[in-house]
Amino acid sequence: MNKPSFSTIKPVSRDQLKRLRRRLLKLYGNDAEKMLERFYMMIGRYGIGLETLPIRKRWNEKDAVLITYADMVQDNENNALSVLNQFCNRHLKGAVNTLHLLPFYPWSSDDGFSVIDYRQVATENGTWQDVQHIGKDFHLMFDFVLNHCSAKSRWFKDYVSGIEPEKNYFVEANPKEDLSLVTRPRASPLLTKTQTRAGTKYVWTTFSADQVDLNWKSPDLLFEFLDILFYYLSMGAKIFRLDAVAFMWKKIGTNCLHLPETHEIVKLFRDVLEIVSPESILITETNVPHEENISYFGRGDEAHMVYQFTLPPLLLHGLLNEKSNHLTEWALQLPKLRKGCTYLNFTASHDGVGVRPLQGILDNKEIKKLVRMMEARGGKVNWKSNSDGTKSPYELNITYYDAMSDLKDDTLGMRRFFCSQALALSMQGIPAVYFHSLIGTLNNYEGVKKTNENRTINRRKWNVTELNALIENPETHHSIVFQLYQKLLRKRTDQPAFDPDALQIIHDLGKNFFALTRESVDKSQKILCLYNFTSKTKSLKKPIFLKSAKKRFFDIASGKTIPFTARGLSFKPYHFYWLLIDESE
Repeated sequence: MNKPSFSTIKPVSRDQLKRLRRRLLKLYGNDAEKMLERFYMMIGRYGIGLETLPIRKRWNEKDAVLITYADMVQDNENNALSVLNQFCNRHLKGAVNTLHLLPFYPWSSDDGFSVIDYRQVATENGTWQDVQHIGKDFHLMFDFVLNHCSAKSRWFKDYVSGIEPEKNYFVEANPKEDLSLVTRPRASPLLTKTQTRAGTKYVWTTFSADQVDLNWKSPDLLFEFLDILFYYLSMGAKIFRLDAVAFMWKKIGTNCLHLPETHEIVKLFRDVLEIVSPESILITETNVPHEENISYFGRGDEAHMVYQFTLPPLLLHGLLNEKSNHLTEWALQLPKLRKGCTYLNFTASHDGVGVRPLQGILDNKEIKKLVRMMEARGGKVNWKSNSDGTKSPYELNITYYDAMSDLKDDTLGMRRFFCSQALALSMQGIPAVYFHSLIGTLNNYEGVKKTNENRTINRRKWNVTELNALIENPETHHSIVFQLYQKLLRKRTDQPAFDPDALQIIHDLGKNFFALTRESVDKSQKILCLYNFTSKTKSLKKPIFLKSAKKRFFDIASGKTIPFTARGLSFKPYHFYWLLIDESE
């Protein structure tokens, strides 16, 4: 029986095939044609790529992501995913429409990021059916952990035993080679000694001895992950987070970071999605300085989204030091986004607040000051090894609510926290809210003692009965934070000016304020977002760019009409406005 052409299965353009062939040639040379044929045979696996549906817009103002572990809320009777599903349906419908489920697969360390089996759901979390049930009410974002897997995985056990194809799945290196140029996010050894059937080997372990780096020079490994990608699509995943993607390709004599081959792999995955699931989204996770981070947009042919890693530490620095100038200067220099690209704006996640994105924006003195501020608020610091043998701060481990706290006035700290969250919600891109920011979780010192891992400070797991009681008790700060946050998220979803593709204009109104205007794609709505970065009551004279606007403005955030008086617009400490701009006659 003759094999059907691509076009009889699903329309595939010549350009798509040319791009895919070009990527494979660059990465795998003479194996490219065989690999293209092999990919062809995958079309239709798990039912992916069989149907052509109308392509809708990838995102709009209604998109907001909740970042959560599968077992963030628990009880003693049900599996974690079903408890999470009940909690989100009860409290968050209409506030967020996407759940980023952090790795829910069987794992051995790093709270899920040392994956044992990519195709299974950890028993304690539930089943694939539970994941699909969540997908009925929310879009799903999965982690695609590409750089490494668990040393306890079947893949690594087969490598040790010399079994094909897994014996080619991991990166080996000679410890006598000069590896000093390699960029390290950890202070642990880069190579781990391993006894295999073929003798003693040293395997590459960028993050820990339990997280063994994968060898992307192996065509079989690529197809292993293509199969996993198809499987995740069949389970309802819409967004794929490429974890630690910057470290994927290894080349001795380089820093092994952002290598051209790494970018080519990301582009290849995008090409594959364009063929089999055009509405799906790739997002790269690269905790690095801004210019390196946005390089993963490519020329509009790579990641659809990148994390806005510079935003969390700059917000901390600006609000704690009561000056917005560094944030304004950085935001003014943000390049215009290419069509089909946007940011994921966040302030906190399961990881700490990255310090590297501040390079080139703050000097070392300012960075050290920020580290001291976090330590004064109970935070921890994770360090990285530099090529000259020194160490420098890599990330700050602290809940964002505690990071914004005031050492003397809890109310002032809460105001500062909400100023930071509202600002992130208004920036161009899609907002992502970490579960613990949503409820104002405090530093988890008990957890750090148990795990001896600094990151546990921001990874508390809640008993759902206890949490429901806290957020339903108006006397607790958890309830205040949760109710205000939900209201703000829901109000945001009704504003076309907050569409990720809507225009963003940054205004320099001095170091006391941060200001930006968002204008909807169809120009039907314009919102001016204003933020007081100080702990003092301030007034702002009507900016010249509002000369043609009316004197009274509706504030979306509070639901009140606000006048610009002769004295200006009044701000309480850390207060903010989302003002509808009416320039009609």
